[in-house]
Amino acid sequence: MFGRRSSDGAPQRRVVPQQQASAPVAEVQATVQASRPVPEHAEPQRRHSEEYYDVKTTVFNALIDTIDLTQLAKLDAAAAREEIRDIVSEIIQVKNVVMSIAEQEELLEDICNDVLGYGPLEPLLARDDIADIMVNGANTTFIEVSGKVQKTSVRFADNQQLMNICQRIVSQVGRRVDESSPICDARLPDGSRVNVIAPPLAIDGPALTIRKFKKDRLKLDNLVKFGSITPAGKTVLEIIGRVRCNVLISGGTGSGKTTLLNCLTGCIDHDERIITCEDSAELQLQQPHVVRLETRPPNLEGEGEITMRDLVKNCLRMRPERIIVGEVRGPEAFDLLQAMNTGHDGSMGTLHANSPREAISRLESMIMMGGYALPVKTIREMICGSIDVIVQASRLRDGSRKITHITEVLGMEEETVTLQNLLVYEVTGEDANGKLVGRHRSTGIARPRFWDRAEYYKEEGRLASALAAAEVLDSHGNPLGESHG
Repeated sequence: MFGRRSSDGAPQRRVVPQQQASAPVAEVQATVQASRPVPEHAEPQRRHSEEYYDVKTTVFNALIDTIDLTQLAKLDAAAAREEIRDIVSEIIQVKNVVMSIAEQEELLEDICNDVLGYGPLEPLLARDDIADIMVNGANTTFIEVSGKVQKTSVRFADNQQLMNICQRIVSQVGRRVDESSPICDARLPDGSRVNVIAPPLAIDGPALTIRKFKKDRLKLDNLVKFGSITPAGKTVLEIIGRVRCNVLISGGTGSGKTTLLNCLTGCIDHDERIITCEDSAELQLQQPHVVRLETRPPNLEGEGEITMRDLVKNCLRMRPERIIVGEVRGPEAFDLLQAMNTGHDGSMGTLHANSPREAISRLESMIMMGGYALPVKTIREMICGSIDVIVQASRLRDGSRKITHITEVLGMEEETVTLQNLLVYEVTGEDANGKLVGRHRSTGIARPRFWDRAEYYKEEGRLASALAAAEVLDSHGNPLGESHG
């Protein structure tokens, strides 16, 4: 379709109109030049010689002269990849390139990635064990594996090639990144979160950060397997999600808030109408009746912006049964609390905070950011009337992620919000490999504040059993309890 070998044995050159091809050709040429990804797989990765990259550049240039980019754009990704592989194989034969079968296969894959994918990032994106990819300019790339950050050998030809790949990523969701709009949030097709900050704000070249999500949707059972929560704690979370408690998931950066929110939404009944509001659509809900909303940045003239607050307000007109806010970070906190307090039980959201108590303070601050001239006591009363449970996620110093608190919001004592821990995680030591050893334990609360909800949904038996199973006994056989406060 794109190129046929002519009678003299050389691939037929297909002329592409300059107007149509200039942008794609410039992009792929910038992408391929000196792209030398060497991902740090568990098994050793062979480094290529300079001759390999010279051959790669020669074959790539011949490919650009051969293919018709307008026809290529009409094919789906799988068909386009097959066509490119066929043509590259032809070029290798015509030019009498001497390569082993393994090298030839790597060359085919590299060129396909450069033309159709994200170039040097493709090997990293293909690995399911990587949680974060952090590109700090063309020559420096870090990844996070098992909670630890490590440097890779992945590099780009130059900052322009990196910028082209950033443009390719953000353009897929209708956004742009350039000097006039140097900060951009976007997402990959699988929902992975992408942030780009470009020069002149990023001094050493574009900084690209990708928060990868696993291909398989995680469930609470997976969190038990990873040791983030105990089976009894998992049961408590399932009941909290099912009986329509209003939940706030609190945690620091990289603590697993979005993953936990995804898992918690799995407890929602399949006949409920759920509306999600996010800056970049990352949540992967498994229910059939879901409406996903995403904010929109302003255009070049600074107009047309749709904020998170606009989305949350609009949710109330869409007959939601549950509202899920990906991350609360501004005045939309007020609207979310209003929604939780006006019949939309079971709504959920996440925010950045290091403890349940700090999460309350953060909510107060965000409401004040909206310019509401409300007394602090009134704001706290609104929080107490809206939030039922705060679930705290933390990333420990050994890289492991734990659910450290499941905490109820009880009410007010004078001007102080009263909290009650149901389950807490405490570190008890460290093993020989530097891994922290700890335990989840119940604080001895037998009837949580949402007990009546559990009774209404006929879950009180499971809830009582789970809380009893989570109790840790002291040396005398008595439960280790904890007073609330």
